[in-house]
Amino acid sequence: MATSDNKLADTDEKIFVGKGEETAWLTLALANRHGLVTGATGTGKTVSLQVMAEGFARAGVPVFAADIKGDLSGISEVGEAKDFIVKRAEQMGLTFQADQFSTVFWDVFGEQGHPVRATVTEMGPLLLSRMLDLNDVQEGVLNVAFRVADENGLTLIDMKDLRALLDAIAPDGSKKGADDGEDPLASIRKAAQSYGNVSKATVGTIQRQLLVLENQGGAKFFGEPALTLKDFMRTDRDGRGMVNILVADKLMQSPRLYATFLLWMLSELFEELPEAGDLPKPKLVFFFDEAHLLFTDAPKALMDKIEQVVRLIRSKGVGVYFVTQNPIDVPDKVLAQLGNRVQHALRAFTPRDQKAVAAAAQTFRPNPKLDTARVIMELGKGEALVSFLEGGGTPSMVERIMVRPPSARIGPITPEERKAIMDASPVKGKYDTAIDAESAYEIIQKRLSGAAAPAEGGAGGGGGGILGEIGAIAATIFGTNVKRGRLSTGQVIARNVTRSVTDKVVGGVVADLGKSVGGSVGGSIGRALVRGALGGILRR
Repeated sequence: MATSDNKLADTDEKIFVGKGEETAWLTLALANRHGLVTGATGTGKTVSLQVMAEGFARAGVPVFAADIKGDLSGISEVGEAKDFIVKRAEQMGLTFQADQFSTVFWDVFGEQGHPVRATVTEMGPLLLSRMLDLNDVQEGVLNVAFRVADENGLTLIDMKDLRALLDAIAPDGSKKGADDGEDPLASIRKAAQSYGNVSKATVGTIQRQLLVLENQGGAKFFGEPALTLKDFMRTDRDGRGMVNILVADKLMQSPRLYATFLLWMLSELFEELPEAGDLPKPKLVFFFDEAHLLFTDAPKALMDKIEQVVRLIRSKGVGVYFVTQNPIDVPDKVLAQLGNRVQHALRAFTPRDQKAVAAAAQTFRPNPKLDTARVIMELGKGEALVSFLEGGGTPSMVERIMVRPPSARIGPITPEERKAIMDASPVKGKYDTAIDAESAYEIIQKRLSGAAAPAEGGAGGGGGGILGEIGAIAATIFGTNVKRGRLSTGQVIARNVTRSVTDKVVGGVVADLGKSVGGSVGGSIGRALVRGALGGILRR
């Protein structure tokens, strides 16, 4: 292959990753077939990730990446022509050219980036059960709680909403034998019991797990305004893809929260994006660092759904790249979907390590010129074995290469540099202030205080009429009393129907709304929302 400088630059069709006896190119049209970056600590995985992220950004592809140590933040600043970088470039026949990339920082805790939030309703029972480490019985009760909330128009936005709902579905011993009319939450309890036995002890266990999550800072993740994933899919004024960095050094102190958060984002992309087929380049590329946390202790039902999402999301134009220490950290069914591979050095100090090296070598298409297992243990820092998809999507033979140096800074940025980037961010102000809208907690409190009438029972044991508490929550459903980050299904329908209605006449149109849309749209308000593969709301 040609090795002149102009031949070793990214193009509109491929990304230059590195060079050995052959040149390693990552083809953009095949980048949505997913990938894997592996290697022991300190062998260069983060640099390889940065090189690929820079290549995608140059090609106009937005990038999302979790930054565990803070090193990836340097992609936002101009690279420095340090001696070792210039020497590496010269060895590869390159001229080092410094560059920087438009970056948006995100942080679940809102400390080093824009806050990232989701509503409890959007998270869904499956992923929330994973986050709370619930057993099968507890997960079943949580599913009942979500079903009752969906069918009664009880929007679950934050943790206090979920706590109030769990209290509402738990059997109340003090009300035993009393007439339903004496218990303002009787219809909710009855609806919950119609789906099976909901014991107070199980509800109490879930509440305690919620407390653990709150102590880990998880409460900051739930709320509004909720994240709009389209904000990840931006390009800058030069047509380059924006690099979205999740600041995850503190988040990693709660590994289950970190893993579930990333799974939620993946499932949201899967549910929201339309089918796109094979595109000339991805719509978005997603890098999952510490990927083994996604699969550790995950139940089989969740594993099957993760495999399904990874297998199908490529048709939505999204490329998913897992970053971890060893390929055996990733289940075989998921590993089979990862066609683009970068393997840094592994060390074999124990029999178990030796087995891991052999397993890593077997994941590559053999090259007669290389003893793959031996080379994996000999690789120096910045070297890697690579196999990228080519032609009709078949993996190339494994090659030993030197990874090209990044163009942007290697290493973390300063707090002052981070602040300047956030001040100029395209989403500045959109997520920075939390909104506490009326939701399940407020509705239930009104019932308990007698400020709202209980909902009438609905068909099918699900409880709830068209809107459940239509008098108490009309303003919230119409969206006229508060600005919301993202609307629930019922709110979207109601707002579209009543777009021209103001606060002054809300009360007068409630009855007419029920009559006019009851047969077509109204039937979907107050029924269980439709949920996707990982339990998120289907909005299509």
